[in-house]
Amino acid sequence: MEKQDLKVIVQIPCLNEAKTLPITLKDIPRKIENVSKVEVLVIDDGSTDRTSEVAKEHGVEHIVRFRGRKGLARAFEAGVEAALSLGADILVNTDGDNQYRGEDIKKLVKPIIDGEADIVVGSRDIDHIRHFSVFKKILQKMGSWVVRRVSGTNIPDASTGFRAYSRKALLEINIVSEFSYTLETIIEAGKKNLAISNVSVRTNPPLRKSRLYKSIFQYITKSANTILRIYTMYEALYVFMMIGLVVFFCGTVLFLRYLYFYIFNLNPTGHIQSLILGAVLSLIGLQVMVFGLVADLVSSNRKLIEKILIKIKRKS
Repeated sequence: MEKQDLKVIVQIPCLNEAKTLPITLKDIPRKIENVSKVEVLVIDDGSTDRTSEVAKEHGVEHIVRFRGRKGLARAFEAGVEAALSLGADILVNTDGDNQYRGEDIKKLVKPIIDGEADIVVGSRDIDHIRHFSVFKKILQKMGSWVVRRVSGTNIPDASTGFRAYSRKALLEINIVSEFSYTLETIIEAGKKNLAISNVSVRTNPPLRKSRLYKSIFQYITKSANTILRIYTMYEALYVFMMIGLVVFFCGTVLFLRYLYFYIFNLNPTGHIQSLILGAVLSLIGLQVMVFGLVADLVSSNRKLIEKILIKIKRKS
């Protein structure tokens, strides 16, 4: 990436952050080496307080406001569209509750400026975050391990929202999830062979509780759903084939069980249920594998559509 006339936009999705937003804004560096402009973009996700007004009062250059709450994923998506239209070379995403140290934005953008990465993830030192319970730390590590496995990346902190994206990455990433973009963008980056790296970042003491999820159970179920859904989008043939083969194998075992009793004349009529269930499972397994072929064709069409979208985004 050319190290002159670079424009960095710091994006802050907000929901009722009138109290914490000024602290976050104050911490954002306005001068970064090899960057000519640093501007701030606030996405107000239907706040009922004075979030947008506070943003204006504190010199925020760009504000996107939703009339009603749409969620973090849609807020991030709107921010990406706005950043591209504003000519951003690098987009940095941070939280409005001042969770992350603004000074570390310089660390996030450096690998992109140096041409070493398309996406840089700010990895927290999970073990030393005092307000995280032991259970939450374990969940964070397990979730990150799963994301690393399905994405083929080596990101130690998959759920952090403190990240930097190059313009190339912004053009290629498409958000499907309605919950959060954090897991999805890492999996998508891995499947699209985007260069993704991480840097260690610091955190601040919490100013409020998280609003992304109501309970740990909700977070686990929604995160698992997101991971499975996005992975299946890119590996549809593999997922359906594995499921189909497992079901087909179970049917085959039941069929062989009946065959064993039939060959050795061990009351085969008493095991007719095995024959019926085995036949049903085998047929279902074959159907699932056919679904995999169809899903793979759909996936190929989606990739072609994404290429068209990238061209449209570049011209807009």
